Amino acid sequence: MSDQIHDQVPADCAGAREIGFAVPQVYNASRVLFDNLARGCGDKLALIGPAGTRTYAELCAEAGRWGNGFASLGLTRGDRVLLFLDDTPAYPAAFFGAVRAGFVPLLINTLTPPDLLQFYLADSGASVAIADAEFCARFNTEACRDTSLRTLVVVNGAVGDHAAPNAIAVAGWLPQFPAELAEADTHRNEMAFWMYSSGSTGRPKGIVHLQHDMAYSEAAFARNVLKLAPGDICFSVPKIFFAYGFGNSITFPFSAGATTLLLPGQPKPTAIFTAIEQYRPTVFFGLPTLYTSLTKAEGADKTDFSSLRMALSAAEVLSAEVFNGWKTLTGLEILEGLGSTEVLHIYLSNRPEQKKLGAAGLRVPGYEVALRDKDGRDVADDEEGILWVRGDSNTPLYWNRPDKSAETIRQGGWIYTGDRFVRDADGFHFFRGRADDLIKISGQWVYPLEVELCLADHPDIRECAVFAAELPDRRMTLKAVVVMNSRAVDQGEATRRLQDYVKGKLLPYKYPREVIFIDELPKTGTGKIDRQALLRM
Repeated sequence: MSDQIHDQVPADCAGAREIGFAVPQVYNASRVLFDNLARGCGDKLALIGPAGTRTYAELCAEAGRWGNGFASLGLTRGDRVLLFLDDTPAYPAAFFGAVRAGFVPLLINTLTPPDLLQFYLADSGASVAIADAEFCARFNTEACRDTSLRTLVVVNGAVGDHAAPNAIAVAGWLPQFPAELAEADTHRNEMAFWMYSSGSTGRPKGIVHLQHDMAYSEAAFARNVLKLAPGDICFSVPKIFFAYGFGNSITFPFSAGATTLLLPGQPKPTAIFTAIEQYRPTVFFGLPTLYTSLTKAEGADKTDFSSLRMALSAAEVLSAEVFNGWKTLTGLEILEGLGSTEVLHIYLSNRPEQKKLGAAGLRVPGYEVALRDKDGRDVADDEEGILWVRGDSNTPLYWNRPDKSAETIRQGGWIYTGDRFVRDADGFHFFRGRADDLIKISGQWVYPLEVELCLADHPDIRECAVFAAELPDRRMTLKAVVVMNSRAVDQGEATRRLQDYVKGKLLPYKYPREVIFIDELPKTGTGKIDRQALLRM
């Protein structure tokens, strides 16, 4: 399989030349962590947080034990190891131990139900899984059916009574293994780890990343936008299993010899405020929905945010209300960016010195981006086109999905994102929705996102989502689900008021025919609005 991956990586990447990126042919991604020992940073704190602290030397030692432990289970080069972990020191230790030993960790959303967990185990062929004790029950008969799982290693607690019925479940085994572990002589383009797509448009896809991809995303994004120093403390509320959180918590701080603050459990505003005041992070990573909840949460105005020098957002469009609310609360402007799991992290971003509210940002050095029409021709500034992106951290394939690989990963290593954008004369990109989101209402075309952004600016709305819905007669209409700032509203009067607002701001036919009021929008494990759940309402 590794030779096939080599063949799909472009031999000459313009982005790599732009940022002067180069790693040796024999390269192992564990160097992102272990190079800190060579730099004399062994005694420096790598991890802090309520789940414990680790120096770089301690974390490397734990990673070595994990790698040796995996080898003791009979794994061979390239075998997969499923990680079902919350954000505690066990996560980076197990991840880097697997990679250093030549195995391939899978980063899995801890909200995954047993039936989907079964798919991940079967699709990957993983024979070993690592899970926090609180998640053991998820590895039940349904999850383990028709899979190769034979060992479940449990951390942060004892083995549950019903865990892994078809496998051996063990806990407390790590100390018996030696801490010293030589890195596997992996090729720079050999598989290093996988993440899975959300599956919002069908069966989830295994997104393969290579040994050099972490270092590339750091050289492209972190050095040009974050500019981390060893004294920085990074706090990513999005979890490690999310590509955005993975870069924020692991790749970028470890590459700079900085420190990561890990917060396990549900990211409730009170816990976030406490962590900020206790551990004093300098760089904060969130999502628009998170910033919305933080700015409106009780105790926000009593929290000391003075340690923060930068706040970033990605994954969804950032509204002016959220941007201004956070700036009023903390004095910081949120830097918005856009990335994807396929590219590993952010490839469009605003900068502290170059930013426009509502824009996904400028091209990140190291990535080529193009806006093209449906026939693949480049479009001019201020014209709408589909975004294509190319960089040396792009996934070469979806695991065992040649059909989906062919749809998304195009000739020359370009990724077809399916996102519609407009680029202005200054190079800033503005999101206009998905290529397949266009629907016809009353005989005219409408983009639901345009209506959603319009409603999001209404002063009475806390957050909202707008999507297409099919009527019994098969006609299409727009449905809006909204969370109001005040729950004491007359819903009939509020519906008319919101509909009139959209009619006044946009063309009259674009107003949502149905408005549903709820207390909170459902969220995915990565903090995004769960649009699939909304479609079932």
